[in-house]
Amino acid sequence: MGRPARLFARPRLSSLRTTFAVTFALVTAAVTVVVGILSYDSAARLVRVDQQSVFTQVVQDVRNEVRRYDRHPVDFSSTSPGHEVVRPARTDVQVLGAQGQIVDHGSPQLPVTDADRAVAAARAAGRTVQHTDVVVGDGMYRIATVSLGDGRGAVQIAQEFSDTEDLLHELQRRTLVLMAIVVVAAGLCGWWLARRITRRLVALTSAAENVARTRQLGVPVPVTGSDEVGRLGRAFDRMLGRLAQSEEDQRRLVQDAGHELRTPLTSLRTNITLLRRIDELPPATRDELVADLTQEARELTDLVNELVDLAAGQSDTEPPQRVDLAEIAEEVAVRARRRTGREIVVRASGDTTADGRPGRLQRAISNLVENAAKFDPGGTTPIEIAVSGPALPGAVRVEVLDRGPGVAAGDLLRIFDRFYRAPDARAQPGSGLGLSIVREVALAHGGVPFASRREGGGAVIGFTVGVLPDQHGGRDGGAEGDGTAVRDRPRAAGADRVHRGQRESDGTADAARGG
Repeated sequence: MGRPARLFARPRLSSLRTTFAVTFALVTAAVTVVVGILSYDSAARLVRVDQQSVFTQVVQDVRNEVRRYDRHPVDFSSTSPGHEVVRPARTDVQVLGAQGQIVDHGSPQLPVTDADRAVAAARAAGRTVQHTDVVVGDGMYRIATVSLGDGRGAVQIAQEFSDTEDLLHELQRRTLVLMAIVVVAAGLCGWWLARRITRRLVALTSAAENVARTRQLGVPVPVTGSDEVGRLGRAFDRMLGRLAQSEEDQRRLVQDAGHELRTPLTSLRTNITLLRRIDELPPATRDELVADLTQEARELTDLVNELVDLAAGQSDTEPPQRVDLAEIAEEVAVRARRRTGREIVVRASGDTTADGRPGRLQRAISNLVENAAKFDPGGTTPIEIAVSGPALPGAVRVEVLDRGPGVAAGDLLRIFDRFYRAPDARAQPGSGLGLSIVREVALAHGGVPFASRREGGGAVIGFTVGVLPDQHGGRDGGAEGDGTAVRDRPRAAGADRVHRGQRESDGTADAARGG
């Protein structure tokens, strides 16, 4: 049963270009055939009807003539003076005598039947008998015989229509030739149009196949035009850019995590080796060893949790919604007061609502507050969370102010790097990922992180929330005119850190100027 099914299976076209060209040609052929048939049929019908109408009118005129006047065969003879007035025009005429004999034959001579002889001998004038499709010589005629009355004879009127049919046959042939030319031209035009339309789709397909084959995400993608194909190219280019950035982020995260995990794991391995001789150690050394193991386990736990949060935050699975950053800051402050016992003040001004992911924004503000509390553990001055909305549509600014030791000028450029810890802060607990998460959240929300030294001591660290990149169509698409999107290629971790430091330097300078 499978073989017959394959034999009668519908053929598949090899490409979209071929499908479009064949479809265009088939549709054009169908329209051309329908229009050609209808046009020929209408023209043929008009010609035949007109010819029949002329013949019918001529016969009727002769009948009226013989009924009104006493006419004799000689009146219709071609040799009789004034016959041009009596004989009908645009037809062939043959005159019959009283016995049905031919008095004046037509050109060509028309056949005479018994019915024609009966009409010639008829007493009533205008009696008529008609013959259709009569073959005379090489032509086809329609013939009508009209009696003169009182047995005086009859007049035969003939009209040849074979010439008209020949003309219609020639028209039909030319119509078929013209239809064939139109179909061929439509096929060529369809192929040209299909190539023009699918050229960019073919380029996109080649780029996608190249990515699938080589697994290289830095393939240039053609994105010319502002139509659907151009939008598809820009969307595909943005997708490749984000995939490349995600791949680079994962690689850097694994490298940094491996580097940071190496030190605590080495320390744990050393202390575990000492556990084999724990009975030989003095009680003070034993207590110190257990305390070190507890602290290292806690640091490893915190580090793994931070890594999980950072990796989960990069996935952007949380749906964006309209949020009030002042309310999120209040929730963070309530939890931080309960956890640290510190006084935390929230100040809000302007419109503090924005489009964002509430979970990630809450984590970013919480990291800022925990960072401030960690570096000012015994402080009595309240930690401040300031949320300010713009007077005009723009970014919402979130900043946390403390009175701790502050940040050294040389560290302002690097505190948002992953696992970076200032020399003075390496004795403090932590993984070095808290502010890095703040940076990722800010960039994911169309904002920037910033840090500056606070007047009178302390630090001001925060971020802005602008427009979500996903909600701004074409933000990271390439220029339309050059035919290739310009997308930042992933760089090595060291080079990326230098450029990132320069960008954060700009944001830090802005924050310092803004006070």
